[in-house]
Amino acid sequence: MEFTDLGLSEPILKALAAKKYANPTPIQQKAIPVLLEGKDLCGIAQTGTGKTAAFALPSLDYFARNPKPTPIKGCRMLVLSPTRELAAQIAQSFRDYGRFLRLSVETVFGGVPIGKQIRALAPGVDIVVATPGRLLDLIDQRAFTIKDTEIFVLDEADQMMDMGFIHPLKRVAKLLPQDRQNLFFSATMPKEIEALAGQFLNDPVKVSVAPQSTTAERVRQQLTFVNQAEKQALLHIVLKNEDIDRALIFTRTKHGADRVVRFLEGAGIDAFAIHGNKSQGQRTTALQAFRQGKVKLLVATDIAARGIDVSGVSHVINFEIPNVPEQYVHRIGRTARAGADGIAISFVADDERPYLKAIERATKVKPEIVPLPENFMEAVRNLPKPAAPRKGPSQTPQQQARRAEGQRRYQDGQKQQRGSADRAHRADAEGGEKKPFRRRRKPGGVGTHKGAVQRTGAPR
Repeated sequence: MEFTDLGLSEPILKALAAKKYANPTPIQQKAIPVLLEGKDLCGIAQTGTGKTAAFALPSLDYFARNPKPTPIKGCRMLVLSPTRELAAQIAQSFRDYGRFLRLSVETVFGGVPIGKQIRALAPGVDIVVATPGRLLDLIDQRAFTIKDTEIFVLDEADQMMDMGFIHPLKRVAKLLPQDRQNLFFSATMPKEIEALAGQFLNDPVKVSVAPQSTTAERVRQQLTFVNQAEKQALLHIVLKNEDIDRALIFTRTKHGADRVVRFLEGAGIDAFAIHGNKSQGQRTTALQAFRQGKVKLLVATDIAARGIDVSGVSHVINFEIPNVPEQYVHRIGRTARAGADGIAISFVADDERPYLKAIERATKVKPEIVPLPENFMEAVRNLPKPAAPRKGPSQTPQQQARRAEGQRRYQDGQKQQRGSADRAHRADAEGGEKKPFRRRRKPGGVGTHKGAVQRTGAPR
């Protein structure tokens, strides 16, 4: 089957041809005809299966066939995403697929000035891709409304639940209009997600292209048992011995990701970290450098495990395996995309063995066990020292100049205070007489009534 067989409008087919996309994926084959008929859809598909195009293409087709002015401070289509990176990626996909349509696309998420977003949304937008928190901030400030939304998409619903967005999603459900088309996508469908779907969907068509918690078929999975303290040495050996085009290295914590980056820099290996403590500028810079091949290694927490479509990722390295089995599936789904092969390597410490058993039960796959290399203990003894923490890549020269100016003023102020203290000390040493401190009151202030202290401090 080809995209030309699905009945999409000519401008969209032209955009697909420009990107050299000819054949739809299974989720696209099943979802697009349903959505073109205007029905609600509940889609279950693991990451990397082409879900974004599955809802973007029929929605753009709807706009091409039904042109309409954008609602003031509103949108015609709303897409909710769990992370900023995924929201930015979805918005870019809409721009790519709709390049021959005159449609406006905006992103709404935290980490950037809200004023700029308010100005962009004021005249109305065709498509808004948002994270729940910033969306509700704008609605609460009466800078945006979703009462005119015609198409609503909830993407990566299970991760939304994992990140604690259940209450914001319930609020959004109440603010949306009754007459709309709903698209609900999730990699897994436990009972909690099913209940959430029921709040948004109206007699949906269910589409599934992979069983729950299955792993990518073209990913070669390996694991090595190693002590936690010796993982850095093993990582160093793996990076030297493996033929790596581009690798994602996953940790469970933000500080763990920073420690790995400092270790790699100490070993003379370039790497960036991406996690929730990084500013939006730092996260964008790191992801762009990784996507463009300027840096081959990106160390991430699970914020990057879903939906970040970076082509050419040959390896996924689980420096620490996740404690949620489904997250393992999403992590290794970053490789072996678009028909390519990939390798997933996991470092498993003794205290992580229960996590490994849970992953094997959920995926029904046992990774290949790879022993420690022969020269491993020598590598541990010669482990490079971590580099000192560095400033993030998000500071512009102007920001650095402002910070330097602020530090200079602070130091000047400290010098003046020390100078005043030194003069007072010298006066005391030379026998100077200290004058008693008297509080002075401003004219017309408290203290002008009878019996109060006068401005001179003497009793009346």
